Amino acid sequence: MSIIHQEILKIPTRAYHTVEMTAEVGAIIKQHAIKWGICHLFVRHTSASLLICENADPTVRQDLENFLRRLVPEGDPLFLHQTEGPDDMPAHIRTILTQTSLSIPIQNNSLLLGIWQGIYLYEHRGQAFTREVVLTLQS
Repeated sequence: MSIIHQEILKIPTRAYHTVEMTAEVGAIIKQHAIKWGICHLFVRHTSASLLICENADPTVRQDLENFLRRLVPEGDPLFLHQTEGPDDMPAHIRTILTQTSLSIPIQNNSLLLGIWQGIYLYEHRGQAFTREVVLTLQS
């Protein structure tokens, strides 16, 4: 396989929120006319992650956030690292528990996602950021 295209996507986020990226990634694949190959995504941060999740019902992603807040609560006295505030260490742990990269097959210029799957950037901090995601297309 050879690299056809690589770019850094800048994705604005909101606090504790998922941002769907499926259409943006799909448009880049169509632009480069990739018949078959792999789309690789990598988030360049330690407090945000990437997900493939249901895209039909947003309550699925809210349930995920609620679960992670229960699993890794802010203000837990266990955490020593609070350099950037009480959401800092919980955000790092949430990132470790999720994913920082995804590889998705491409066929006929389209992502081979399931019917209810979407690609999301997941912000684990309590404020908005602009996150960078490296997109690499291989064919």
